[in-house]
Amino acid sequence: MTIATPDIAECTATECAYNHDGCHAHGITIDEQDKCATFFPTNADAGLPTVLATVGACQRTDCVNNENAMCTADHIRVGSGTDLANCLTFESS
Repeated sequence: MTIATPDIAECTATECAYNHDGCHAHGITIDEQDKCATFFPTNADAGLPTVLATVGACQRTDCVNNENAMCTADHIRVGSGTDLANCLTFESS
């Protein structure tokens, strides 16, 4: 069985090495505090040159979009928060 993973529709975490004109990570993880655990602060560009980044895993079990640690949203938005980068699509269940 395969599952479609949601894409990263927007990321405004400009301090992240994977974000250069969009997220270039192959897949990201959202941790139990709705932070992007893939966030990597450096001035160097990281990731793949051409990629449609997706959510690989979600540890935020109290989100309405979480089913079996997988995100079921159509897409997510990641934004700069007080602690690095937050999942702006998080919605408490």
